[in-house]
Amino acid sequence: MATSAELKQNILNGGYDQAFAKLYGADTATVAAQRARYVDMIDHFEENFGTGRTVCLYSAPGRTEIGGNHTDHNNGVVIAAAVNLDIIAVVAKNDENVVRVISHGFGKIDDVNLRDLTPQPVEAEHSASLIRGVAAGIVKDGGKVGGFDCYTTSDVLGGSGLSSSAAFEVCMGAIFRGEYNDNDMKRFDQVKNAMISQYAENVFFGKPCGLMDQTACAVGKVITIDFKEVGHPVVREVPFDLAAKGFALCISDTKGSHADLTDDYAAVRREMESV
Repeated sequence: MATSAELKQNILNGGYDQAFAKLYGADTATVAAQRARYVDMIDHFEENFGTGRTVCLYSAPGRTEIGGNHTDHNNGVVIAAAVNLDIIAVVAKNDENVVRVISHGFGKIDDVNLRDLTPQPVEAEHSASLIRGVAAGIVKDGGKVGGFDCYTTSDVLGGSGLSSSAAFEVCMGAIFRGEYNDNDMKRFDQVKNAMISQYAENVFFGKPCGLMDQTACAVGKVITIDFKEVGHPVVREVPFDLAAKGFALCISDTKGSHADLTDDYAAVRREMESV
């Protein structure tokens, strides 16, 4: 545990370089860029929530579909992979039972009172619903929740098809797990975190998504997910190193957007489930 100032100094001194290299790439320029990115985020946290607070860092990656898109609705098997674009968060607990999240570039604050963990119609299709929904899912599964102040920044562009919402949900789940449940990876392992995130998106946000996106974001790496048994997905890592074989998974910007497609997504799911 460290204060925000101590954490910044540790990052600037290279204390997180090994983690940055593992997450984003080992070349010097990439590590330096991430060092600056994290420090800038902590600066924004201090500007909004004050200095001298004890803080922790959290992150969750975006994901890409490799095969089996939408078959998660039909008890199928998918291949998905995390990408090195992610949401990162700096967090300090508070004793108000209120979650405050400022997401860089959005010009607003999500202010969620955890005394009410029921869906709020006014929050539907907004990020506040995901925070409340993840908290409700954790409580429903026997966990604890509490207040925190949080500043996030994300390279997982909204509407890009890389599951920015799933990354946000999984990150919120990791925060509640780390801050209020002793980082209990037995009760709230990565697959459970994904299932709680799906619950938040289905019930609170109002999008009838499957479980592929959240699982890929939570587990990371390249994985297969077998959805044969509802509620018990079987996840296996694909033991293949693209880089070692001279390949790279590339993401291209098609200038299209997945934003505001909840109704269309629901139609796809209805059609898939009718087969």
